[in-house]
Amino acid sequence: MAKLIYVTNVSLDGYIEDEHGRFDWTPPGDDYLAFITDLVRPRGTYLYGRRLYESMSVWETDPALAAHSKLTADFADVWQAADKVVYSTTLDATSTARTRVERNFDPASVRAMKASATSDLTIGGAHLAAQAFQAGLIDECHLLIHPILTGGGKPGLPSGTRLGLELSDSRRLSNGVLYVHYGLRT
Repeated sequence: MAKLIYVTNVSLDGYIEDEHGRFDWTPPGDDYLAFITDLVRPRGTYLYGRRLYESMSVWETDPALAAHSKLTADFADVWQAADKVVYSTTLDATSTARTRVERNFDPASVRAMKASATSDLTIGGAHLAAQAFQAGLIDECHLLIHPILTGGGKPGLPSGTRLGLELSDSRRLSNGVLYVHYGLRT
């Protein structure tokens, strides 16, 4: 069975965006971009909340972004090659290929995706990930911890859910970003 992997950027105090909805404190350096590209390259499907999907869709809708460098072109190619499922009650259509909209998060449907997938899946968006955590669907957490305190905002991890984790890997990236990879204890 494929794994469902939560991948997200967080501030040192645990937020994915500040109290104004900004995440401009997460600009990728070259080693960060190369690392994240290699991290998501083998994943076949990305599960997204609407806001994260809209932020990420530029990797297909803005050719100038991919043309910036070999690293950005590689990330754009990897992103475009994956299937995307966007969970949204308000999005009527998508702007990218290989993308479908689901109105509601259905744990049974995600379990079926995991069972039939030939490669692991990622999930992104704090609200969507919280639902997956609560349903017991997440197998791994990959956090990219940025050296900033935002003082508030949208938490990257759900409250009210207690899970045991085991550290599988960690490394320091550019600008003090710390990557930590946790598996869930069974």
